[in-house]
Amino acid sequence: MSIITASNLSKSFGPVDIFSGLYFAVPKGARMALVGPNGVGKTTLLRILVGLEEPSGGTVARAKNLRIGYLPQEAEFEMTGTVWEVCLDCFAHLQRQQGELERLEAEMSDPQKREQALVRYGPLQEAFERRGGYTFQTRIKQVLTGLGFSSGDFHLPLEHLSGGQRTRAFLARLLLSDPDLLLLDEPTNHLDIAAVEWLEGYLSQWAGAAVLVSHDRYFLDKVANGIFEMTAASVETYRGNYSAYVAQRVERWERRHEIFESEKARLLKDMEYIKKNISGQNVAQAKGKLRRLTRIVQAIEQVGVEAVLSKNWLELSGEVTTTTSPFGVDEAERRVRALHLPDHRPPRLNLQLRAEKRSGELVIRTLDLQIGYPGKPLFSAPNIELRRRECAALIGPNGAGKTTFLKTALGQLEPLAGEVILGASLQIGYFAQAHEGLNPENTLIQEIQTVAPNMLPAEARHYLGRYIFSGDEVFKKVEVLSGGERGRLALAKLSLQDTNLLLLDEPTNHLDIPSQEILQDVLDEYGGTILLVTHDRYLINALATQIWEIDPDETALTAFKGTYSQMKEERERLAALRADEGVRSLRAASPQGEAPPQGPTSDSGKKRRSQENSESIKVERRRIARLQELENKIAALESELAEIGCRLENPPADTPLVRKLGNQYAALQKEMDGLLSEWESSHLYI
Repeated sequence: MSIITASNLSKSFGPVDIFSGLYFAVPKGARMALVGPNGVGKTTLLRILVGLEEPSGGTVARAKNLRIGYLPQEAEFEMTGTVWEVCLDCFAHLQRQQGELERLEAEMSDPQKREQALVRYGPLQEAFERRGGYTFQTRIKQVLTGLGFSSGDFHLPLEHLSGGQRTRAFLARLLLSDPDLLLLDEPTNHLDIAAVEWLEGYLSQWAGAAVLVSHDRYFLDKVANGIFEMTAASVETYRGNYSAYVAQRVERWERRHEIFESEKARLLKDMEYIKKNISGQNVAQAKGKLRRLTRIVQAIEQVGVEAVLSKNWLELSGEVTTTTSPFGVDEAERRVRALHLPDHRPPRLNLQLRAEKRSGELVIRTLDLQIGYPGKPLFSAPNIELRRRECAALIGPNGAGKTTFLKTALGQLEPLAGEVILGASLQIGYFAQAHEGLNPENTLIQEIQTVAPNMLPAEARHYLGRYIFSGDEVFKKVEVLSGGERGRLALAKLSLQDTNLLLLDEPTNHLDIPSQEILQDVLDEYGGTILLVTHDRYLINALATQIWEIDPDETALTAFKGTYSQMKEERERLAALRADEGVRSLRAASPQGEAPPQGPTSDSGKKRRSQENSESIKVERRRIARLQELENKIAALESELAEIGCRLENPPADTPLVRKLGNQYAALQKEMDGLLSEWESSHLYI
């Protein structure tokens, strides 16, 4: 069952057509990712679906009483109050029910009103519990914490928040409002990785439907169960997540190509028959074939091979216009040979990166390295190595020091301690996140000529066309370019250099998904070494052979040899086993389980180590004991709550007893919330 359906949808702004002829439907419970190149109209389409804009043509049919929650990419949200208050507004109906329950409890103490109040209290209390009346405040805390708000932020006035914080508050409110359909435009903007991962988990369990626009392919892999691929002329539907879509897309294009070539070959074979027989004995048959071929060719030219083969002529008659008289033989052959398979795919970057000169085997090595600025150390790094043709991904939150590390490796900044040693025969290419290497006063052609001085203007113009700069765009100044255009220009310059070590700082920023895919393929085929700084987890997982992660809380970098998925799996495995390992470590640390000392150790060293082990064992034992205690208490409370809930579903006639049970339920729920909060905090250290 579809909850929203678009039919023959089109949108124009003045004489400019954005898209036309779009047909698609969102099934109930589907989580559809809407993908396509920048500028194709994805945001405009979402606004039409929610009803904020009208289409130029076509219709949008929405299910009756459909509740839609829409997160715009950039907007001023009309909300007032604190973060907590705007989320609490989602549960106004429960707050009203809560007030009504309290009023009925008061009436039950009045003998004249008791019986009538008692009759109303039971069903109302049951509905209140069923709708989450005893848990909605816990839900608010969970969602706000998941999206990166600390408990100290809950009661901040919205006017004191940054734009990104206000967007997160609005997203929290949308999630808590439980709409039937979520329309989210770049929901991972303004979220750190921890918040994105929380949102992935939340949406993957979302019971409603959703349409998601995002450049984060890893996010789409985790959340989406269907893909809408949007072009200016169609929306194609694919099953599965983003990775499944990539595989299906290739298969679909190959199948279409085969069908088209087969049909074209059949038409050419018919042409051979027509040419041989149009003046011979089988002239009637040849003329009949020519009439049919004329009609088929005109239909293919207008609606494509697939439509012609999948519909009968009665269905096609309303979509195509054909001539009453057949083509001449020469015209028919010319038109058949001119048939081509329409390619609605977006313009593609024609990117190449050269690594012709071989570097030494050891490319980057650090020794006792400390990164930062005088008076502001950022992190220390272990002694790490990056070897030829490896790819290391340097990850961490904003401000952790990733760009500072790159600049230190380039020699633009001095380390606070230790050193970064670069290998032999290196030719370094650097892609800066802020594109500082671009001169804002230059035109695009002039900027290309800074790295290719012998390239003529006509050659530079043709070269820039490979990076989707067309017409007079090549005469624009750098200062007026968008973020995505600057990124493409920086990549165009980088590909003109012969490098064997690439230092890339957020290379996929502002790139649409098709361009991200091309960049990924090019980097995968690159013959040199790569040090990559990016938030693009899909790119990291595809390329990285090492993960270097900066933890600003620990002011330290840790290195993991393997892919991003392998690192995540390893951490999840360790987290799952940590409690059991803690128990085993307690047993192993007992006197009978101690391993013999390795080499000579001073008595004072033995004593200090023994004291440290003893103290850590005590702390671990207390933590494990407290966790067990919490779990036992939570289980007991759940049982009590279930028992009281059952009694309140069919309340006794004793009014004071009903009031007492309601108060007990509320008190137990409050205690449960506190224990769950402590239990979750304790598990952060597991």
